[in-house]
Amino acid sequence: MRPVYHPAGADDELRVALGDLQAGRWLSARDLLARTGTHWPLRTFRTQVLAVAAARSDVVGAWLAEKPDSYDAQVMWARVLAERALRAHRQQHSGVAGLEARARQAALLAAHRAPQDPVPWVCLLALAQIDSRQVRREHREWSSEPMLPSGPWRLLHNVNQRDPYNREAFHRVLQFLLAREVPPAASLAAVFDFGRWVASWAPVGSPLLLLPVYAQVEQCRQQMAQGRVDPLWRRQWVEEPTLTYTLRAFTEWFLKADPHLWSVADMNHLAYALWVSHNFVEAAEVFAAMEPYASREPWGSVAEGPSTLDRGEALLLRARRESLSFARTHGPRVGPHP
Repeated sequence: MRPVYHPAGADDELRVALGDLQAGRWLSARDLLARTGTHWPLRTFRTQVLAVAAARSDVVGAWLAEKPDSYDAQVMWARVLAERALRAHRQQHSGVAGLEARARQAALLAAHRAPQDPVPWVCLLALAQIDSRQVRREHREWSSEPMLPSGPWRLLHNVNQRDPYNREAFHRVLQFLLAREVPPAASLAAVFDFGRWVASWAPVGSPLLLLPVYAQVEQCRQQMAQGRVDPLWRRQWVEEPTLTYTLRAFTEWFLKADPHLWSVADMNHLAYALWVSHNFVEAAEVFAAMEPYASREPWGSVAEGPSTLDRGEALLLRARRESLSFARTHGPRVGPHP
């Protein structure tokens, strides 16, 4: 079965609203966010996915113009402006500063209007990666954890106060750490330190338990990009502490989290980490749970061979095939998972 790549994943309501937004209609998005209410993890995810699509058009601007008193329209406008600023930054566009300033202002206005909502603070945290030199004071504060570098820790704290363990907020910090103008080795070390620190206290059921897996994938991606691929490239996944973090994410996140809050990206990263570390039975469980949906990453970044559009998908299909075949042959584990 070919994987289905869709940003909404199994969220059927989000898929409908996303399709309408892409067609220039905002009523479904309005109704979706009204139903989502103060379910902050779901609200954060849905506004992010909607904004990525809406940033290509003026549909949210039209919504805000017609319903200027709508807070959901206001926060979506902040989301869209932040997404446009980040895209301009990635493309090295000359107008980044102006876009960033508009996005920052919109996020601050939304934060003032709804102090309990973490989403405006997530927008501010997302914009931090544009400030790669850490010019802004709020992007170079020191953490209470001494091994971490200066960064937007107060912004993260503001999100965490409103929605503890907000998945996107912590991933935005990872992106900030990678974007800093420091040597790649120092950047990667900070990502590992941050991921392992967070995983050391993240509660059962939290997707933050996967942050060390994301750090390891980033190391593999950098190795691939630099042509420094170890012939024994799987070895780093079966060594400690990586293996322990991977298995803990399986037992304490995948097996215990609410399936309705599973991120397709998280599922794919965990499936890859389990497969590459030869934990095929566990990988098969994850592959079966996420079907038919998949994400392009990490497969596209870690696939060996010539750079083609489908090499990542080929690796995904291979990993799924091998894992499911092994699980059928050997059956489920007897007793509790490690």
